[in-house]
Amino acid sequence: MEENLEELQLMEQEDTRRGKYMTFQIGTDVFGIELKYVNEIIPMQYMAPVPEVEHYIKGLINLRGKIVPVIDVADRFGKESFEYNDRTCIIVIDVQNVVVGLIVEKILEVVSIEEEDILPPPNSSKGSMQGKFISGIGSVGESIKLLLDPVKLLSDNSLDFADNQEDEEDE
Repeated sequence: MEENLEELQLMEQEDTRRGKYMTFQIGTDVFGIELKYVNEIIPMQYMAPVPEVEHYIKGLINLRGKIVPVIDVADRFGKESFEYNDRTCIIVIDVQNVVVGLIVEKILEVVSIEEEDILPPPNSSKGSMQGKFISGIGSVGESIKLLLDPVKLLSDNSLDFADNQEDEEDE
């Protein structure tokens, strides 16, 4: 009975997050990530560097005893990097049980975007890095939000070292 109640509460929580996106800015672009992937937002902090990883993986943080790799989203997209300041923060996301931090220039707001207000991503003929991580384009009033596909963002095996560390801890 108690298990069913927990399941029901999880489903209700999922419903309240459906269609909601955490928006953030990198340069002049505004991105959104589905709220269901967002665990929390934390201020910038010390990151232990990791040798011989992709350039956009800035290091590891210790988040309440859990080691979390951190990606600079601007760097991941091949955009010009920005100087970290007091508005810079880390969005901690959970994608298919992989927890990762995303460094973003500035958090904006949580917005609701209806399914009918989301257009498919344009075919990126330029081969832009950013384009291959976009799941759609959301229209909110007069503004446009580039909606991230976090699965694609993390699916290129560059974060395998995070999985390996967890495996070693379990032994």
